[in-house]
Amino acid sequence: MESSPVPFAVYQFIDRRVVTLVLSRGFLKLFGYEDPKEAYFLMDNDMYRDTHPDDAARIADAAVRFATKGGKYDVVYRTRINEGYRIIHARGEHKYTDTGQRLAVVAYMDEGADNPSESEYETELNRFFNKALHVSSLYQSASYDQLTGLPNMSYFFELAEAGRGRIRQKSKESAILFMDLNGMKSFNRKYGFNEGNRLIHEFGKLLAEHFSNENCCRPGQDHFVVFTDAHGLEDSLRELFEKCGRINSGKNLPVRVGIYPDSFGAVDVSTACDRARIACNVDRHAYRSNFRYFNEDMLKGFERRQYIIDNLDRALREEWIKVYYQPVVRTANGRVCSEEALARWDDPKLGLLLPEDFIPYLEDAKLVDRLDLFVLGQMIRKIKGLEKRGFTIVPASVNLSKEDFETCDIVGEISKRADEAGISHDRLIIELKESTIRKDFDYMKEQILRLQENGFPVWLDGFGSGNSSPNILRDISFDLIKLDMRLLYEPDRVSGSRVIIEGLIRTALALGIETLAQGLETEEQAQFLTKAGCTRLQGFYYCRPVTEEGIYERYRKNIQIGFESPEEAKRCGEALTQQFTEGGTVTH
Repeated sequence: MESSPVPFAVYQFIDRRVVTLVLSRGFLKLFGYEDPKEAYFLMDNDMYRDTHPDDAARIADAAVRFATKGGKYDVVYRTRINEGYRIIHARGEHKYTDTGQRLAVVAYMDEGADNPSESEYETELNRFFNKALHVSSLYQSASYDQLTGLPNMSYFFELAEAGRGRIRQKSKESAILFMDLNGMKSFNRKYGFNEGNRLIHEFGKLLAEHFSNENCCRPGQDHFVVFTDAHGLEDSLRELFEKCGRINSGKNLPVRVGIYPDSFGAVDVSTACDRARIACNVDRHAYRSNFRYFNEDMLKGFERRQYIIDNLDRALREEWIKVYYQPVVRTANGRVCSEEALARWDDPKLGLLLPEDFIPYLEDAKLVDRLDLFVLGQMIRKIKGLEKRGFTIVPASVNLSKEDFETCDIVGEISKRADEAGISHDRLIIELKESTIRKDFDYMKEQILRLQENGFPVWLDGFGSGNSSPNILRDISFDLIKLDMRLLYEPDRVSGSRVIIEGLIRTALALGIETLAQGLETEEQAQFLTKAGCTRLQGFYYCRPVTEEGIYERYRKNIQIGFESPEEAKRCGEALTQQFTEGGTVTH
């Protein structure tokens, strides 16, 4: 059979995938294969490598339907042979052996070049081919991703279950890999969505070459999943990272990989994918290609994450989540000039959870906007309540995440809620961490400008910690920066830390930006920061965060610090503006 000059192939469908049994000499000649071993390898591992990207998913899906449901196989598609695309017409039917095995016999015909001359263009064949392409554009592939030609998630689950079984039969260990191209949104904004799709297509091709087409899938966006033999996996991934840096003419992104090996525990493919994704997201902010294995700590975190996600709506509805307020004191008059709203989750099962215990999970699940809009609603309710009781009102701040801006029009939502409540926009302050802004600097700069144009003050939170850069103060005009005071808590480094903090305060004041030091615990710290020119202070030294009811209780007991009046706030603001203009230091 292999010596036949007729272009045909014989396949068998085993363990949810196509296995090549025979390739004729005519097949090798038609498709330009000089080495039969190479041809067999490609047919088994990357059958659609040379197929035109617009046709790959369509004919792959037709092949799966032919293999699983029977009937006839009759497709027209384009494939690259030598330097150009040729139009191939493939027809197949099933044959049975004496032992009852079902085989697929497919014959191939070369119907001409894909770039015909004007006179050839109107041939019946090309009209038929154009019709086939039109039909395929209306048909949503049931088993393969249209952009990459890789199996989709549902078909991949079937392939992976069968494939993992084959690996285990050989007494080997399998692994599920979850991959994410790091920084796709920024890439699309910089180069456009067409270039982004081209990168995704090229990365899909690379995975098919590296792991075999049927071992990979694209569940959506810039995410990919692979099942593979775990032996030599780390070296294989390093090789993949190196190749990834060369695809798409150098316009590419680093890739993060999470690994779930069988050795951690036998679970179904869906669960293994979820756990590999968790491992993948551990280093989600590191802009470099890397891999990480799932482990026991991640499993505990996964269980907590799932609990928090599953119970968010209930926690909001039944007020397990409460909003606390911590006052901010102006050093010029010693009075409260604003308050920061902080969420606490008092869970009946897990106990009291601080923001760092649950917000990262909500950010990852793109649910944090529900929390932050809830906090905003509670802030507005408190302001209206204080107004009704005749108490002095000071602005309140809420912390936002980058995910807020991605999942909804958060600027529009805040404006809408403030307007409906009749609250001046300058009473609602938006706090953003530097790390949040740097995730997508240009986009976040635009959003900050939108907030300020709508009258909302924007504060930079946590400046001076981690990899803070003074350049952000040059590139974005903040209304205030909050300094991280953890430097003052290291006894052997206090002297050097004070020099740094004084320098940060002087820099901010020279740029006309107010400063707020958070995390104060002692009178000595307060005196040092006041003398250094810091305009606002916040911390346990003044008051711990309290609920709205706690604020009223402090009024009843006459133990409030005292709120500055609107007139005082205006005078202090004018004095600061004058000192900024004159380039002097702030006096108290």
